[in-house]
Amino acid sequence: MCGFSGYVSASLGEEHGTAVLQAMGNMQKHRGPDDSAVLIRSTVGIGFVRLSILDLTTGMQPIVSPVDNTAIACNGEIYNYIELKGELPSQSYSTSGDMEVALNAYRHMGEHFPNSLNGMFAGVIHDPAKNKLILFRDRFGIKPVYYTETQDGFFFASEVKPLLGVPGFSRELNRSLLPVFFTYRYIPGEQTMFRNVYKLPPASILVLDTKTGAFETKRYWEWKFPKKQRSISLHDASTEFHRLFTDAVRIRLRSDVEVGSFVSGGIDSSAVATVAAMHKPSIKLFTIGFGESGYDETNDVKEFLSLTANRFSRAEWIKQNCVSDQLAELPGIIRSVEEPVSLGTMVPTDQVSSLAGQRLKVVLSGEGADEIFAGYRKFLVEAAALEYPRAAAGEQRRLLSMIPELVSRLNTGEENHWARHIASERLFSSSETATLLGLSGNPDIDMASLVPLSLADGISPVSAMQAIEVQSRLPDYVNLRLDKLSMRHSLETRTPFLDYRLAEFSASLPVDLKINLKAGQEKYICRESFKRYGILPARVSTRPKKPFTIPVADWFSKRNVLPEFITEIILGNEMERQGILNGEAVKKLALEVTEAGVGPETMVSAGDQIFSIVVFSLWYREFMEGSV
Repeated sequence: MCGFSGYVSASLGEEHGTAVLQAMGNMQKHRGPDDSAVLIRSTVGIGFVRLSILDLTTGMQPIVSPVDNTAIACNGEIYNYIELKGELPSQSYSTSGDMEVALNAYRHMGEHFPNSLNGMFAGVIHDPAKNKLILFRDRFGIKPVYYTETQDGFFFASEVKPLLGVPGFSRELNRSLLPVFFTYRYIPGEQTMFRNVYKLPPASILVLDTKTGAFETKRYWEWKFPKKQRSISLHDASTEFHRLFTDAVRIRLRSDVEVGSFVSGGIDSSAVATVAAMHKPSIKLFTIGFGESGYDETNDVKEFLSLTANRFSRAEWIKQNCVSDQLAELPGIIRSVEEPVSLGTMVPTDQVSSLAGQRLKVVLSGEGADEIFAGYRKFLVEAAALEYPRAAAGEQRRLLSMIPELVSRLNTGEENHWARHIASERLFSSSETATLLGLSGNPDIDMASLVPLSLADGISPVSAMQAIEVQSRLPDYVNLRLDKLSMRHSLETRTPFLDYRLAEFSASLPVDLKINLKAGQEKYICRESFKRYGILPARVSTRPKKPFTIPVADWFSKRNVLPEFITEIILGNEMERQGILNGEAVKKLALEVTEAGVGPETMVSAGDQIFSIVVFSLWYREFMEGSV
């Protein structure tokens, strides 16, 4: 896990270029506190900061091929580098790590080389013989890469902050995305809230001609759902899942430093930790709890560890409670995340990363399972809505009793499945957004222009919902939040459920092996396989999903104990001073926040709305008005 940056510029020169790269590296030093380097080649410069995980002695980057002078710098890990090394033509290696293997994969496969990589990665390759600079990113956008163009050249980095100070860059708010943020809580797609700063999409490469400066982006992989469902038994599917999952965990334990694991009361992180403990019995486990019982999973973790005591007898469980005082960390969290993201999971993610980062450099996480294997309740509701019209009267009554949200879903007027799914994520309505932003009419958000939805055509609506989640929410919220907040604490997080082999397997399965309407279970194949192969006790494998979030409404309803900077935003004069949001509308909403009837499953409340306003105001202060 590291950070890289660079440029293509005919005007910088070696001395100025070196200074620019050093400044960019310093802005993301937390990503690589162990070492740094720069490489200048005429109009191309590449910088690197290193967090040493693999090949501690010889793994420093950029790595240059002695054969043709191609160079690579990459943030992340290539987990299958050992197997890939054996598949490439025999040659000598000067390092024992993964990135020289990735470089040679490019040298022998060309621009299609990312298809051979199993891992999380974002990097750059300079091919001087072909006058090419190539940016590349992993299939699910686990690792980030940003870029911008100015009159001084093309600049890129692992984070946004290094780009804000490059020659010729003018810092501006991308106002067109304000309605998008206050509707969906994050910014999907290639744009960012910084005008002229872009994200390279997941599963994509950017190829730039170093002579002309022209570039284009290309996709090298797509998560495809077959139009015709695969015929496979539950037993065979469980067996195949078990094989793929255990191998995904195994290869993510490859490291020259100690690897730990996050663990919650849910099945995803528990299963990851269990398989990891089979290989690393003395594994360290990290948990964040809450004083509010509805949000706390500590007892679930305790029960899980008790039921599996034979496997975790040598493990160390390290836990800490997340309390409302943690809201004081919001400015630092937002500074690290760089893009406004407004979901309550930000705070506990930061805290558990801090807890682990004080002891280790690498942890495993259960993130990604809900997107890949249809683990969110909305998938269950959608499957029930599809079944309801053709079900007998008795079954209809059972579905309505088991899934109360089904009534609302059946009464929705929106027939387009992807538009309905996107609308279900809405935080503020169009009219509320217009009031908040002081617009004369309701904003028209064309989500299809922000997120490519072609993969959602012609397949089951449940699969289409998964495709949308993986194309938008997964890279632009889930993975972004996990990467930025773990790296804030110089911690690498690895996600076995985002192994592309597991994802392709999931896409091939019929929906009823992921959603079991009879039992009312999401992630059905995962639960069955974990139970069948003894990864999880039956009692644990059937646990419902519990959101990992702070009690937003509870904390924000107690206005007298909020940090002063939050009170000034929601009840003071900060909105008027910034001049972006309607201060009177914010104050009115702040007074409506109550904890009554609000729990961890509540996705939209006055508390969630106020939290988004606080997040944006702090982001604006940090990045538009501050010195970041």
